[in-house]
Amino acid sequence: MGTTGIHLRDARAPDGMRLYAIGDVHGRLDLLAAMHARITAEIAHDRPADWRIVHLGDYVDRGPASKGVLDLLVSAGERDPRNIMLAGNHDIGFLGFLDHPEADSLFVRYGGVETTRSYGVNLATGNAAALRSSHAALREAVPQRHVDFLQGLPFSVSFGDFFFCHAGIRPGVPLAEQSPQDLIWIRDIFHFHAGLHPKVVVHGHTPHALPEVEANRVNVDTEAWQSGRLTALVIDGASKNILTIGEDGSVQRSEAVTP
Repeated sequence: MGTTGIHLRDARAPDGMRLYAIGDVHGRLDLLAAMHARITAEIAHDRPADWRIVHLGDYVDRGPASKGVLDLLVSAGERDPRNIMLAGNHDIGFLGFLDHPEADSLFVRYGGVETTRSYGVNLATGNAAALRSSHAALREAVPQRHVDFLQGLPFSVSFGDFFFCHAGIRPGVPLAEQSPQDLIWIRDIFHFHAGLHPKVVVHGHTPHALPEVEANRVNVDTEAWQSGRLTALVIDGASKNILTIGEDGSVQRSEAVTP
């Protein structure tokens, strides 16, 4: 490991603030609602002085209930701004398709059919006329509050010794100068970087069966749409725990320990 930067074991949340960082949802409203219920119960029971719930992006596509996920998140943000939603590449891809439909877009190729269906529209891509027709129907079906929500998503946020984003950061570039493209798309150059970063990076974007807990980053994308498990990192002072909600109603909690 490098000689500068901060190691996960030493990283802390701001004094008095509990942090929750929730991984990629991808249309799994059932899991997101269960996670929110669990977090709400914990906060009510433990009564931390302050808290933030950071959602790490990719709310739409692949899973069955993208519209419901956006409804929940919009309402959560309106109810309490301590619910923070960051942009993921699929969320930006959805916006891009609404603005300009293309048959070979991320949205069409990777889960947009399910997103479109959640709005009561069938996505047809067999020819240009069919694509234009289904795009027009989707534009009509998507509430403006969803569009406004997606357009307003920030690409990163930081609290204490932690930096939150969807995909990761470009090593060596100051956190304040990271490009939106890297923050929602980067993979290998970030994943394979062994040195410490100025802050511990908490991200999703790259699915794994289990969360990745490394000295310089924590990945909480456990492929909820397919695995039936939605995962969050919980940070309270110097304590870091992994919280996983299963579609069978199971709740698992374990200490986030670096290998």
